Amino acid sequence: MSRRFTLETAEGLLPEIEKGIRDAIALKSSLDEAQTELQAMAQRVMMLGGVLMDRNKFHDNKRRRDECAESLRIIVHSIQELGCIIKDLDIGLVDFPTLFRGEEVYLCWKLGEPGIEFWHGTHEGFAGRKPIDEEFRESHRGDAAN
Repeated sequence: MSRRFTLETAEGLLPEIEKGIRDAIALKSSLDEAQTELQAMAQRVMMLGGVLMDRNKFHDNKRRRDECAESLRIIVHSIQELGCIIKDLDIGLVDFPTLFRGEEVYLCWKLGEPGIEFWHGTHEGFAGRKPIDEEFRESHRGDAAN
């Protein structure tokens, strides 16, 4: 069973989540850049029939890619360990499971939003986001340990 959050508990984690998501996005960008450079080097070798390449540059890119991948894995794992669900790392979309009217739903936050202002059903996704209203505030609940 996943952890379930109250709105207040989830919002209390936002500074930590926001920092982690920002760091993860930067790492993903560096990882993608290093991977693209490695692919370009490999393609160049293949197209030019084994042309000599700068081995130091290749190994530096490979090391950078591997370090970024490991750091990204650690950050994503740490966010998930809090009970959050990263839905889209490219836009910084994170869900927090909660109960509303006895059914599991998600509090939904996107990087750049000042707080958690929306929720959606587990099968609705981002397009199904609904504003958090007074009824939701009064009727949702998290785990007793929250």
